[in-house]
Amino acid sequence: MKSETSRNYPRTVSLGGNSVTLRYMSAADSPTALAFARTLPIHDLLFLRRDITQPEAIEIWLSGIQRGRITTVLAEADGEVQGYATVDRGELSWSPHVAELRVLVAESMRGKGLGRLLTQEAFAIALGLGIEKIVAQMTVDQKGAIAVFEGMGFRPEALLRDQVKDREGRKHDLLILAHEVAKFQAQMDAYGVTKALED
Repeated sequence: MKSETSRNYPRTVSLGGNSVTLRYMSAADSPTALAFARTLPIHDLLFLRRDITQPEAIEIWLSGIQRGRITTVLAEADGEVQGYATVDRGELSWSPHVAELRVLVAESMRGKGLGRLLTQEAFAIALGLGIEKIVAQMTVDQKGAIAVFEGMGFRPEALLRDQVKDREGRKHDLLILAHEVAKFQAQMDAYGVTKALED
């Protein structure tokens, strides 16, 4: 079985005429991760467990990376983060085979395939970590994101009514989708994606 460290990073890829470099997030990325988070629409952040526009939330994120519970791949261009994918195994010992996937992409890079690429990278990492199931959360009105995830084989597993509140106090339903890692990898292999990602 591959380990996450076998991913070929850093690696530069071209998406829609833009070049981005993929690499693992490290403690040195605190300022750039914070700057990226603060460029995102507030609504995009509703599904996150913590407000990553705050420095203390970034430090908790980095602590998870240092402890090996979280793996994050950054996509950056010209020294600025354009998106990221996180595989979070959490702290629950009774679900070591399950991880949460979080993907966020800069508005200027949406519709160019970066979210899909980052998701594919996250699944390859999850496979190397022995993860069997990936779950993703988003509010029901994030229709574009839901369509992308469902197009990659994710299926709804739960709908949590009024689960999150935005900064204006409005409540939003939270949709939980899931995908089996091995099945996703088989789909990628069938389309010849895995080899292309590793080149």
